Amino acid sequence: MAQNRASEPPLPPGLPDPLRLSSGEPVSSERQWREKRRPELLELFRTHVYGRAPVGRPPKLTFAVRSVTPDAMDGRATRKLVDIAFEGPGGRGKIDLLLFTPNDAKRPAPAFLLLCNRGAENIDPTREKKSPFWPAEEIIARGYAAAAFLLPDVDPDEHDGFQNGVHGIFDPLFPGGKRGPDAWGTIAAWAWGASRALDYLETDRDVDAKRVAVIGHSRGGKTALWAGAEDERFALVISNESGSTGAALARGKKGETIADINRQFPHWFCANYRAFNNREADLPVDQHELIALSAPRPAYVASATEDTWADPRSEFLACVAAEPVYRLLGRTGLGTDRMPPPETPVQSGFLGYHLRTGKHDLTLYDWERYLDFADRHWGKRR
Repeated sequence: MAQNRASEPPLPPGLPDPLRLSSGEPVSSERQWREKRRPELLELFRTHVYGRAPVGRPPKLTFAVRSVTPDAMDGRATRKLVDIAFEGPGGRGKIDLLLFTPNDAKRPAPAFLLLCNRGAENIDPTREKKSPFWPAEEIIARGYAAAAFLLPDVDPDEHDGFQNGVHGIFDPLFPGGKRGPDAWGTIAAWAWGASRALDYLETDRDVDAKRVAVIGHSRGGKTALWAGAEDERFALVISNESGSTGAALARGKKGETIADINRQFPHWFCANYRAFNNREADLPVDQHELIALSAPRPAYVASATEDTWADPRSEFLACVAAEPVYRLLGRTGLGTDRMPPPETPVQSGFLGYHLRTGKHDLTLYDWERYLDFADRHWGKRR
């Protein structure tokens, strides 16, 4: 694949090489990637960006299906309301998972798990209110299960000193019961919640847990990328307009910068990340390497023309720069370094990308492209 043609935006200078260890040793085999570089990148992101969680799957984790409606959506789906409860030294918490599975498709069904960063009306279980942000009927009509939960169920989206949500429950597990500069922020906490939802989906016979896509918009898109990086059980990773510290490169980025996002949302990332305010060139990683951590699994990034704060070009270039890892692992990435015009999806490889006309949002057009991409990799359900 030709890189950096004169007519195309060049990759920013100083971009870290995803296929070179911190020692300088090149990575030339799948084994090196798996045993050395991938763990190294995860540790760099934990140390400098998202922080590290004090717990994985907690010992006290339970699932309770509190409601089953077999004739939801006029008989087309079964609805389940699931309590995902957990307990730690700081108390108890619960995620309310909403799940629709198709009644007229071959079971078990692959699933899309939405990490909902907007209000509850966007994932109305009664379906009296329907939002294109989560078009559950269209997902079901394509033969997929539709799952969703609200991110604040896991941790509040506010700078509360990490006293509430899963931070308050599990932070006492840190050595001495104290948070360090690399302790998990809220994005990492939400990603932890996504893995707990997948823990449940693995127990549901109506869901093909080997084919679960994790998807999020904006801050939810950042979360989806980190969830997919840390938890390789997610078979497809989708980032919708995640921008800074999501899919967009930090180096050379326009719009929101590291300093901007740390100033406005100081709770999203670990304290160490603030050291790189206005110092993007010194960050030992960049976001193309976060995308590459999904390899060889399929991953999809999408942008919107009016979303200059997220910077579509930087999101696209991150996909271009992640492609060498996919090639090393025997997969085609984007297959192009030419940014496509709006409404011209690139979906031929294991990295997908599209640019949608419009504003910062998750729309039916975006969902249709993600469903198309899943069809390519998992086979059409309809």
